[in-house]
Order: sequence, then C-alpha cells, then structure tokens
Amino acid sequence: MKKVIYGFSGDPITFGHIDIIQRAVKVFGKLVVGIGMNPAKKYFFDLEERRQIAADALRFLPEVEVIAFRGLLVDYAYEHNISTIIRGIRNSEDLNYEMMLHQVGDSQANEIDTIYFPAKQSLTHVSSGAAKALQLEQGLIHEFVPLSTKQRLEEKLSRQHILSITGGIGVGKSYVSQLFEQIGKEKGLEVHTVVIDNIGHQILGELTAPLYQKIRNEIATTFGAEIQRPDGFIDRQALGKILFQSPEKLRVFNQMLYKPLVLRLRREIYGKRGLILLDTALIAESNMSYLSNNNVVLVQANENIQRKRLEARGYTIAQMKNRLNSQFNHGLKKELLTQQIEKDYHGQLWEVDNSIEGDTPQLRNKILDILQEIGIYPKS
Repeated sequence: MKKVIYGFSGDPITFGHIDIIQRAVKVFGKLVVGIGMNPAKKYFFDLEERRQIAADALRFLPEVEVIAFRGLLVDYAYEHNISTIIRGIRNSEDLNYEMMLHQVGDSQANEIDTIYFPAKQSLTHVSSGAAKALQLEQGLIHEFVPLSTKQRLEEKLSRQHILSITGGIGVGKSYVSQLFEQIGKEKGLEVHTVVIDNIGHQILGELTAPLYQKIRNEIATTFGAEIQRPDGFIDRQALGKILFQSPEKLRVFNQMLYKPLVLRLRREIYGKRGLILLDTALIAESNMSYLSNNNVVLVQANENIQRKRLEARGYTIAQMKNRLNSQFNHGLKKELLTQQIEKDYHGQLWEVDNSIEGDTPQLRNKILDILQEIGIYPKS
C-alpha cells in the first residue's frame, strides 16, 4: 500500500484539517499525520503538545498515525519511504504557497509527489488562528475545533476549566456548587459558579438592550400577551404556568432563549480564571454539554428527599409533578450525556449522590476526586 503523509503545523488542529484527513483516508486507506515545525513561525503550543492535541482529536480514526517531525517534510517522507504528501488548500493564496513548497521540495530530488485537497467551502473560514482569536474573546469555537482541542485552548489560553453541574429539580445542584466553591477557597483555587437559570431571569426581567426587548416581544407573541407586563418584561410566574404543563412549549421556549442565553453566558465567564461551574438543570435536554466539553457532574438524590426539598420550597403536589415531568429523569440524563461523550470521543461524567443533607465526608471526598481528575488540584 502506498504510504501517504499529511503535514501541517496544527497549532492547534481544526475541523478543516480533520476534513482533509478523513477524505484522504477514504482515498488511500491509511495516512500518517505529521505535525511539524516552521522556523519562521511562533507557536502557541510546543511540538509535543500539538502532536498530542492532534492525536486526541483523531482518536476516532484508527487508520491514522500521528507523528511529530522537525526539518523538511520531504526529508521525513524520504527517510520513511513515503512517496506522497497531502496538502490542503483553502484559497488561491494557499495554492501559490503550496506550489512553491512543492517546487522547493522537488528541488531536493527525493521524488516525492504532492496531492492537493481543496477545502470544503463551508470550512474555508476555519483556521487555527481564528480559533485562538475567538477563544481570546470568549467566542464559540466548538464548530472550529473538536471538544478535546477546545478544552486545551480554554485551559492554556484562558486559564479556565469548565464543568457543568446538572441534575433534576430538588437534588441539590446549588449546594454541590457551593461546596465546590468552599473547598476551592480552602485549597487556594479560584472557583466561579454561573447559574444558567439566573441568566434566563435577567433576559426575561432585567436586560434592556434591543436584543432582549425583541426576545421578550417574541415570547409574548408565542405564549400569550398576558404574560408581558406593561414595562415590557415577562411575568415569569405566569409564563411558568404555561411552560411546565407542556413539554413542547418548554422546548420551543428553550430554543428561543438559546442564542441570547449563550451570549450572556460568554459575557459572564469572560476574564474569569480557574474552575468555572455551569449550574443548569437542562444541560442534557438542551444538548449544551459542549459548553463544558462534555465534562459534567450529574447530581442525584433519592425521590423522598427530592420531594421533601420541593415541599420546603412551597411547591404543591401538582407543581412538583409538572416540574418533574418537564425534565428528564436521572437515568435518561445519564444516558444522553454518556452518548454525547461517546459521539465526541471526549468528556467525563461524574455521578454525585446528594441524598444526605450537609457537608458529608463522602460528598467532600467525591468533589476532591473530581478536582484531581480535571487536573486543577494535585493528588496528595
């Protein structure tokens, strides 16, 4: 079988690179991916980091071997009996540059040929530089790079470790988040909690920018003018009576709020460093686990404790039933989150039982284990 190599810097690898790799595998069966050094470039990740990031992103392709090399790509190919180099091209500027590289390589008389793969039009805007620039401004990069790469950029560029805290109503998500903060303070770790529901409340009842005024008007048009107060804000209690009696209406509402919610979330975590906790009940239902790179703490409590906590909040039996029915149960949340981790080849799910009230040794040790596993608290 002809040996083929696709060489690039990968600082870091993007979906544009991965598309070329997948297409090359279809043609050649197997492929060597070479992560190299250009002495004229200044890299954000070092060579071994770039190789490892690419290897993690390409785990779903067993036909691909990822290596790091220094020097000319044609020299590496010649030494390893590789006869063909793959190159990707996004535009005419790329083509001119790649043609020059081929001619320079050809001058070494190694008889190495080059095959060019044009980038898909939908990916021509995707680049390593664009991903890094977006991350610097807390932009969305999950459509530029795989989640494993996104996590590395967040950790190294923004100094952030993002973790979702989720579970059904009344299981004690907020308490678990508070315990993370308390333990973080004890250990000298920065921990910031962002409650997603609070962002939704701000959109419905506080924020005055034109975008949020428009969203509130659309919500009133969709669910009834009576839920909109004279000041233009939404009566959350009246809206809740409508939404929690209809899973379909709740789905439509969540879809309407999705983009402004993510925008405000990015604003909330901008500039924060350390552990960022996203406290939200609907991470599995809304397919938003990508925000924390599928790293999720799934909190549970036994049914009796859950109901007692809801009763203490003043919920009636009917209200409890409606709220519980509007959310997936623990088993379904776990199944969906596990499927997403498997699909993306990245992430981790931790289950935390919060049935016993208070700061128990078991709960505290579980949180310490999680902090160690995500790499922000060294093992003793």
